Amino acid sequence: MNKIKYSLLLLLVMMGCNDRLDLTNPNSQTTGTFWQTESQAIAGCDAIYNSMIIDGSYMRMTPALSDARGDDMSGDSPWVDYVQVSNFTIPTTSAPVQWVWGAWYQLIWRANQVLENVPGITMDEDLKKRILGQAYFLRGLAYFNLANTYKVVPIITSTPKSSTDYYPASATEEEIWAQIFSDFQNAKDRLPVSYGNVSGADMGQIGRATKGAATGMLGKAYLYRKQWQNAADQFNLLINGPELNIYSLVSNYRDNFTASNENNSESLFEVQFAGPNEVGGSVPNWGGDPSSSWKQVSGQACTYAADGYGWSDFLPTTWIYNEYKQEKTKDGKTDPRLLATIASYEPDDNSTTVYGNPWPYATNKIYPRKYTNDGLGVANEYDLNSGINYRVLRYADILLMYAEALNELGQTAAAYPYIQQVRDRVNLPDLVASKPNLAQVQMRDQIAHERALEFASEGQRINDIIRWGWLYDADKLAMLKTHDPDFNTWTAGNEYLPIPQTELDVNKNLLPNPAN
Repeated sequence: MNKIKYSLLLLLVMMGCNDRLDLTNPNSQTTGTFWQTESQAIAGCDAIYNSMIIDGSYMRMTPALSDARGDDMSGDSPWVDYVQVSNFTIPTTSAPVQWVWGAWYQLIWRANQVLENVPGITMDEDLKKRILGQAYFLRGLAYFNLANTYKVVPIITSTPKSSTDYYPASATEEEIWAQIFSDFQNAKDRLPVSYGNVSGADMGQIGRATKGAATGMLGKAYLYRKQWQNAADQFNLLINGPELNIYSLVSNYRDNFTASNENNSESLFEVQFAGPNEVGGSVPNWGGDPSSSWKQVSGQACTYAADGYGWSDFLPTTWIYNEYKQEKTKDGKTDPRLLATIASYEPDDNSTTVYGNPWPYATNKIYPRKYTNDGLGVANEYDLNSGINYRVLRYADILLMYAEALNELGQTAAAYPYIQQVRDRVNLPDLVASKPNLAQVQMRDQIAHERALEFASEGQRINDIIRWGWLYDADKLAMLKTHDPDFNTWTAGNEYLPIPQTELDVNKNLLPNPAN
């Protein structure tokens, strides 16, 4: 199967302010000469995906700055920004905070160009529909990440037509989430279930957004805004619907976080990274102007890898480590997600090595393993050649979100089987037998526990903590402080990253957010 190879095309918006300066460079494409053909429409679409493999987005900073704020991970870096993000004291002048903002607005800018220009191109109409669906999906995903990271941001749905368009105003939360719902719905209406049977240049390509991905993200967006019935309706289509019930859990949990079983049956959407032997390149794809010499690698493995094998910028918390030990499997073993997520010294579970070498640390030291190449025949991560795809949405998430929606709708008993599917994968006991007849509030806590174990160090925990309101519940906040001492320095509003100071300085219509 073909993976989509992300185009390194840089799409430029040319805004001349003096006719005498409007010179044409025959070696450069402009919007006036570019959007003419079907192949250019495809290249424009591929360029949107390219924004997801730079440092500010999924290449490194979006996962890192999300994980850092959860109670499952903590900053352990000489780079002070990581530590300050982790303890909620990051200043508005932080470079990584700016990179995240810039990456997602770059993606939005590229998506807007596709949505404006592709409808006018004479080309295969079904292919055009798919291209527009992908642009809507990726723009919706960008706004989903921006809303969860910064809370309130400007909504930009068109390219600038005059200098006044360079200074968009901040939107309200309600307006931002309405845009997210709209983009994912528009994507869902246009995207295919798969690309296996389409006719066109994208036929058989793996990694492009699908109808299932749009349905799942639409449901997730509804869930985040507590629209429980709307969320449940979308998840039900993926679990029980006649068209989209094509997903299933893979048997080996760790297959979701290595390069050996990518784009598997559990994956609704993942970002396609590749080692240099797959696509070539000699320069890491940190960002800036795309170049043919770029690699298409992930920086997450090196960022998370243990001391001596990578930068070790983050550590799992002792709390999440102990949480995996709370319940034994049916055959009396440790939850297998522990060693898929955390590198720890576990002689009882035949785990006494790191990157294939004898354990060199104190026996109580723990490091991240998820999304690293630990145990996969890689000597270390310093060469920045990790090709591990980043899984944005997994079927396990659909199951647990459906259970959560059902519980919030008062159908607590109906939530059990969807939770149990996730537990069965790792051979945990039947929840109906071990914890029968949970009340709604008790089930909320159980789902929070299940999500912590299933999605540790996947950038989800801080979003869950925020949307559940735990930081503004005295008892829950006290609990978080026992999980992770970083929460001792949290102050109201700083669960979000601040709007970058450089943006506030140049845009008089941009408002500070609660973290500024």
